[in-house]
Amino acid sequence: MSATEYALIPDWPAPARVRALQTTRSGGVSLPPYAGFNLGDHVGDDPQAVATNRAALAAGLPAVPLWLTQVHGTTVLDAGQPQADNTADASIAYGTGAVCAIMTADCLPVLMCNDQGTVVGAAHAGWRGLCNGVLEATVAAMHVPGESLMAWLGPTIGRDAFEVGSDVLDAFTAHDAQAAQAFRPATAAGKYWADIELLARQRLAALGITRVYGGGLCTVSDPARWFSYRRDRTTGRMASLIWLQD
Repeated sequence: MSATEYALIPDWPAPARVRALQTTRSGGVSLPPYAGFNLGDHVGDDPQAVATNRAALAAGLPAVPLWLTQVHGTTVLDAGQPQADNTADASIAYGTGAVCAIMTADCLPVLMCNDQGTVVGAAHAGWRGLCNGVLEATVAAMHVPGESLMAWLGPTIGRDAFEVGSDVLDAFTAHDAQAAQAFRPATAAGKYWADIELLARQRLAALGITRVYGGGLCTVSDPARWFSYRRDRTTGRMASLIWLQD
Protein backbone atom coordinates (compact mmCIF):
# COMPACT_ATOMS: atom_id res chain seq x y z
CA MET A 1 0.00 0.00 0.00
CA SER A 2 1.03 3.57 -0.54
CA ALA A 3 0.03 6.25 1.92
CA THR A 4 -1.61 9.65 1.87
CA GLU A 5 -1.68 12.02 4.82
CA TYR A 6 -4.47 10.16 6.56
CA ALA A 7 -5.05 6.95 4.65
CA LEU A 8 -3.65 3.95 2.82
CA ILE A 9 -4.35 3.29 -0.83
CA PRO A 10 -5.30 -0.33 -1.52
CA ASP A 11 -2.83 -2.21 -3.69
CA TRP A 12 -4.97 -4.08 -6.19
CA PRO A 13 -5.26 -4.14 -10.00
CA ALA A 14 -8.48 -2.15 -10.16
CA PRO A 15 -9.30 -0.15 -13.31
CA ALA A 16 -7.86 3.39 -13.36
CA ARG A 17 -11.22 5.04 -12.78
CA VAL A 18 -11.78 3.04 -9.59
CA ARG A 19 -10.40 4.91 -6.56
CA ALA A 20 -10.23 3.61 -3.01
CA LEU A 21 -8.91 4.70 0.38
CA GLN A 22 -8.54 3.08 3.79
CA THR A 23 -8.21 5.60 6.60
CA THR A 24 -6.05 5.01 9.66
CA ARG A 25 -6.21 6.70 13.04
CA SER A 26 -3.28 8.96 12.11
CA GLY A 27 -3.92 12.70 12.01
CA GLY A 28 -7.27 14.20 12.90
CA VAL A 29 -8.33 16.29 15.87
CA SER A 30 -10.14 13.78 18.09
CA LEU A 31 -8.82 13.45 21.63
CA PRO A 32 -8.24 10.21 23.55
CA PRO A 33 -9.74 7.65 23.65
CA TYR A 34 -10.76 8.55 20.07
CA ALA A 35 -7.38 9.94 19.00
CA GLY A 36 -7.01 11.01 16.34
CA PHE A 37 -8.77 10.57 12.88
CA ASN A 38 -12.07 9.24 14.20
CA LEU A 39 -14.86 9.30 11.63
CA GLY A 40 -17.60 7.71 13.73
CA ASP A 41 -20.29 10.10 14.99
CA HIS A 42 -22.00 7.44 17.12
CA VAL A 43 -19.21 6.46 19.53
CA GLY A 44 -19.28 9.33 22.05
CA ASP A 45 -16.64 11.56 20.49
CA ASP A 46 -17.03 15.36 20.35
CA PRO A 47 -19.34 15.97 17.36
CA GLN A 48 -17.30 18.97 16.23
CA ALA A 49 -14.13 16.88 16.19
CA VAL A 50 -15.84 14.22 14.06
CA ALA A 51 -17.19 16.90 11.72
CA THR A 52 -13.69 18.36 11.35
CA ASN A 53 -12.22 14.94 10.59
CA ARG A 54 -14.94 14.16 8.07
CA ALA A 55 -14.47 17.52 6.37
CA ALA A 56 -10.73 16.87 6.05
CA LEU A 57 -11.46 13.51 4.46
CA ALA A 58 -14.12 14.90 2.11
CA ALA A 59 -11.72 17.60 0.90
CA GLY A 60 -9.80 14.90 -0.96
CA LEU A 61 -12.88 13.20 -2.41
CA PRO A 62 -15.13 14.02 -5.37
CA ALA A 63 -18.20 14.04 -3.12
CA VAL A 64 -19.22 13.70 0.52
CA PRO A 65 -19.38 9.97 1.30
CA LEU A 66 -22.69 8.27 1.92
CA TRP A 67 -22.27 7.66 5.65
CA LEU A 68 -24.35 4.67 6.71
CA THR A 69 -26.03 3.83 9.99
CA GLN A 70 -24.63 0.31 10.26
CA VAL A 71 -26.62 -2.36 12.10
CA HIS A 72 -24.83 -5.61 11.14
CA GLY A 73 -27.50 -6.32 8.55
CA THR A 74 -27.58 -6.96 4.81
CA THR A 75 -29.29 -3.87 3.36
CA VAL A 76 -27.48 -2.27 0.40
CA LEU A 77 -28.03 1.35 -0.69
CA ASP A 78 -27.14 3.16 -3.92
CA ALA A 79 -24.69 5.91 -2.94
CA GLY A 80 -25.69 7.87 -6.03
CA GLN A 81 -29.31 8.23 -4.98
CA PRO A 82 -30.88 10.43 -2.26
CA GLN A 83 -31.64 8.35 0.82
CA ALA A 84 -34.43 9.02 3.31
CA ASP A 85 -32.93 6.43 5.66
CA ASN A 86 -29.21 5.60 5.66
CA THR A 87 -29.61 2.44 7.74
CA ALA A 88 -27.62 -0.15 5.80
CA ASP A 89 -24.40 -2.13 5.88
CA ALA A 90 -23.29 -1.78 2.27
CA SER A 91 -23.49 0.63 -0.62
CA ILE A 92 -22.81 0.57 -4.34
CA ALA A 93 -22.20 3.24 -6.98
CA TYR A 94 -22.65 3.10 -10.76
CA GLY A 95 -21.36 6.53 -11.68
CA THR A 96 -19.04 9.32 -10.69
CA GLY A 97 -19.98 11.80 -7.99
CA ALA A 98 -20.87 9.17 -5.37
CA VAL A 99 -18.58 7.77 -2.69
CA CYS A 100 -19.29 4.49 -0.87
CA ALA A 101 -18.07 4.36 2.73
CA ILE A 102 -17.97 1.73 5.46
CA MET A 103 -16.87 2.41 9.05
CA THR A 104 -15.17 -0.29 11.11
CA ALA A 105 -13.13 -0.93 14.23
CA ASP A 106 -12.63 -4.74 13.99
CA CYS A 107 -15.34 -5.78 11.53
CA LEU A 108 -14.13 -6.61 8.03
CA PRO A 109 -14.52 -3.96 5.31
CA VAL A 110 -14.79 -5.41 1.81
CA LEU A 111 -14.39 -3.21 -1.28
CA MET A 112 -15.36 -4.49 -4.71
CA CYS A 113 -15.24 -3.35 -8.32
CA ASN A 114 -15.74 -4.89 -11.74
CA ASP A 115 -13.15 -5.22 -14.49
CA GLN A 116 -14.86 -2.61 -16.65
CA GLY A 117 -14.77 -0.01 -13.87
CA THR A 118 -18.49 0.68 -14.15
CA VAL A 119 -19.63 -0.28 -10.64
CA VAL A 120 -18.12 -0.35 -7.16
CA GLY A 121 -19.34 -1.55 -3.79
CA ALA A 122 -18.38 -1.47 -0.12
CA ALA A 123 -19.65 -3.90 2.52
CA HIS A 124 -19.45 -3.93 6.32
CA ALA A 125 -18.80 -7.59 7.09
CA GLY A 126 -18.89 -8.17 10.80
CA TRP A 127 -19.54 -11.80 11.57
CA ARG A 128 -23.33 -11.41 11.76
CA GLY A 129 -23.62 -9.53 8.49
CA LEU A 130 -21.15 -11.83 6.79
CA CYS A 131 -23.00 -14.91 8.00
CA ASN A 132 -26.39 -13.50 6.98
CA GLY A 133 -25.30 -12.58 3.47
CA VAL A 134 -24.13 -8.97 3.25
CA LEU A 135 -21.54 -9.86 0.59
CA GLU A 136 -24.11 -11.77 -1.44
CA ALA A 137 -26.52 -8.83 -1.19
CA THR A 138 -23.85 -6.36 -2.28
CA VAL A 139 -22.89 -8.41 -5.31
CA ALA A 140 -26.55 -8.83 -6.26
CA ALA A 141 -27.01 -5.05 -6.11
CA MET A 142 -24.02 -4.52 -8.41
CA HIS A 143 -25.82 -6.45 -11.20
CA VAL A 144 -22.67 -7.90 -12.78
CA PRO A 145 -21.32 -11.47 -12.82
CA GLY A 146 -19.21 -12.41 -9.83
CA GLU A 147 -16.46 -13.56 -12.17
CA SER A 148 -16.06 -9.96 -13.37
CA LEU A 149 -15.45 -8.68 -9.85
CA MET A 150 -12.38 -8.32 -7.67
CA ALA A 151 -12.36 -7.62 -3.94
CA TRP A 152 -10.07 -5.98 -1.41
CA LEU A 153 -10.13 -6.87 2.29
CA GLY A 154 -9.37 -4.06 4.72
CA PRO A 155 -8.10 -4.10 8.31
CA THR A 156 -10.01 -6.42 10.62
CA ILE A 157 -9.65 -8.42 13.81
CA GLY A 158 -7.04 -11.11 13.15
CA ARG A 159 -7.49 -14.84 13.41
CA ASP A 160 -5.35 -14.92 16.57
CA ALA A 161 -7.49 -12.27 18.28
CA PHE A 162 -11.08 -13.12 17.32
CA GLU A 163 -12.36 -15.49 20.02
CA VAL A 164 -15.97 -16.56 19.52
CA GLY A 165 -18.42 -19.04 20.95
CA SER A 166 -19.79 -22.18 19.38
CA ASP A 167 -22.85 -20.20 18.26
CA VAL A 168 -20.73 -18.41 15.68
CA LEU A 169 -19.20 -21.67 14.45
CA ASP A 170 -22.65 -23.26 14.22
CA ALA A 171 -24.11 -20.30 12.34
CA PHE A 172 -21.46 -20.42 9.62
CA THR A 173 -21.31 -24.19 9.26
CA ALA A 174 -25.10 -24.34 8.96
CA HIS A 175 -24.66 -22.32 5.77
CA ASP A 176 -21.56 -24.16 4.52
CA ALA A 177 -19.79 -27.06 6.20
CA GLN A 178 -16.48 -25.87 4.75
CA ALA A 179 -16.68 -22.83 7.03
CA ALA A 180 -15.35 -25.10 9.79
CA GLN A 181 -11.91 -24.60 8.21
CA ALA A 182 -11.96 -21.03 9.51
CA PHE A 183 -12.27 -22.05 13.17
CA ARG A 184 -9.80 -23.64 15.58
CA PRO A 185 -10.34 -24.43 19.27
CA ALA A 186 -9.29 -21.78 21.78
CA THR A 187 -8.05 -22.50 25.29
CA ALA A 188 -11.41 -21.91 26.96
CA ALA A 189 -13.98 -24.66 26.61
CA GLY A 190 -16.53 -23.97 23.91
CA LYS A 191 -14.50 -21.12 22.46
CA TYR A 192 -12.87 -20.86 19.04
CA TRP A 193 -10.48 -18.60 17.17
CA ALA A 194 -12.25 -17.43 14.03
CA ASP A 195 -10.63 -16.32 10.77
CA ILE A 196 -13.08 -13.78 9.41
CA GLU A 197 -10.94 -13.15 6.34
CA LEU A 198 -11.10 -16.82 5.36
CA LEU A 199 -14.85 -16.84 5.94
CA ALA A 200 -15.18 -13.84 3.62
CA ARG A 201 -12.95 -15.45 0.98
CA GLN A 202 -15.15 -18.55 1.07
CA ARG A 203 -18.31 -16.50 0.57
CA LEU A 204 -16.69 -14.49 -2.23
CA ALA A 205 -15.46 -17.64 -3.96
CA ALA A 206 -18.98 -19.06 -3.88
CA LEU A 207 -20.06 -15.94 -5.77
CA GLY A 208 -17.35 -16.45 -8.39
CA ILE A 209 -15.03 -13.83 -6.92
CA THR A 210 -11.61 -15.49 -6.67
CA ARG A 211 -9.44 -12.42 -7.15
CA VAL A 212 -9.19 -11.18 -3.58
CA TYR A 213 -6.51 -8.75 -2.45
CA GLY A 214 -5.50 -7.11 0.82
CA GLY A 215 -5.92 -8.87 4.16
CA GLY A 216 -3.46 -9.49 6.94
CA LEU A 217 -3.99 -6.17 8.72
CA CYS A 218 -5.01 -6.98 12.31
CA THR A 219 -6.79 -4.12 14.05
CA VAL A 220 -6.35 -5.53 17.54
CA SER A 221 -2.57 -5.95 17.42
CA ASP A 222 -1.70 -2.54 15.94
CA PRO A 223 -3.03 0.21 18.23
CA ALA A 224 -0.87 2.88 16.61
CA ARG A 225 -2.58 2.46 13.25
CA TRP A 226 -6.06 1.05 13.85
CA PHE A 227 -9.04 1.55 16.12
CA SER A 228 -10.25 -1.69 17.74
CA TYR A 229 -13.48 -2.14 19.65
CA ARG A 230 -12.44 -5.57 20.92
CA ARG A 231 -9.21 -4.12 22.31
CA ASP A 232 -10.41 -0.76 23.69
CA ARG A 233 -14.25 -0.82 23.77
CA THR A 234 -14.44 2.99 23.74
CA THR A 235 -12.73 3.93 20.50
CA GLY A 236 -13.08 5.58 17.11
CA ARG A 237 -13.84 4.25 13.63
CA MET A 238 -11.86 4.00 10.42
CA ALA A 239 -13.44 4.33 6.98
CA SER A 240 -13.01 2.21 3.86
CA LEU A 241 -14.04 4.18 0.78
CA ILE A 242 -14.47 3.44 -2.92
CA TRP A 243 -15.76 5.51 -5.85
CA LEU A 244 -15.56 6.02 -9.61
CA GLN A 245 -13.68 8.98 -11.03
CA ASP A 246 -12.99 9.83 -14.67
